[in-house]
Amino acid sequence: MVHAARRLLLSAALALPCLAVTGAQAQAPILIKFSHVVSPDTPKGRAAQRFKELAEAATKGRVKVEVYPNSQLYKDKEELEALQLGAVQMLAPSLSKFGPLGAKQFEMFDLPYLFRTEQQFIDVTGGKIGQQLMASLEPKAIKGLAFWSGGFHVFSANKPLLKPADLKGLKMRIPSSKVLEASLRLMGALPQTMPFSEVYQAMQTGVVDGTENILSSYTSQKYYEVQKHVTLTNHTHTGYAAIVNKKFWDGLPADIQAALGDAMKQATDYEIHLVAQENQDALAELRKSGRMQVHDLSDAEREVWRTTLWPVHKEMESRIGAGLLNQVYQATGAAK
Repeated sequence: MVHAARRLLLSAALALPCLAVTGAQAQAPILIKFSHVVSPDTPKGRAAQRFKELAEAATKGRVKVEVYPNSQLYKDKEELEALQLGAVQMLAPSLSKFGPLGAKQFEMFDLPYLFRTEQQFIDVTGGKIGQQLMASLEPKAIKGLAFWSGGFHVFSANKPLLKPADLKGLKMRIPSSKVLEASLRLMGALPQTMPFSEVYQAMQTGVVDGTENILSSYTSQKYYEVQKHVTLTNHTHTGYAAIVNKKFWDGLPADIQAALGDAMKQATDYEIHLVAQENQDALAELRKSGRMQVHDLSDAEREVWRTTLWPVHKEMESRIGAGLLNQVYQATGAAK
């Protein structure tokens, strides 16, 4: 029954964009359903809302964007299928979600110390490499519009994690990621894959000993209540892709495509600024609150983490693609 109901919902949703762009409905606005899995007050949520406002203004009402936050329509594992089927028109999933679709090259973003700065992430995703990655999604019925940022990840636990060996034997929560799993195992940790929504309780009850995430998650999700130490490892960088159903996009008039592309560019600049500010504010809040001990790393200490984890690059090279990785190394100056 559940599958039948889901198919019925998908079929009904499929009809909506078609009706919006046929000649018989020429006066009706083109409907874009923009679904995402986070709250409206996050950088991703606020950027989706900004895109809606900009798109509707630029097209003078010819386009209507409906934003559905907090997995109101689809959960993480469902939304990409829904987009491919045309049940929704736009998403902004994390980059690691494309690996299970067969686009394993996107798993490079989980590699440790691939980027040293936020600007390197912006330059790589905004240039030729980013264009190649987006183009690889088109055979999968997906048109990539922009890369959004999430910021760098840090490790936390109830004991200080000053060097990689400190993670040995710890049960650490990670999102579903072959690369992150390999990184944790290399340090002797026990990676535990679980949904984002379950992390707080898992740490509170001792199901896991710690986690890794962006700084703003430690304040917005109140991890500081159940974790005593956080280390500014900046070991990996998270990102998202603003994407649209390719068939829907290709069916839009050229002037509408141009207007939406410009709206997305402005929304992307806004999102990247928000992320930087929110993570900065989160770090200041953690330091001020005293609820967690924040451990900074010297350049020499961070280099120990980098050299310890770098073998994961070689381990994942055949999976992600040596040619792609070499392009990124050249762009960032990263040592092999």
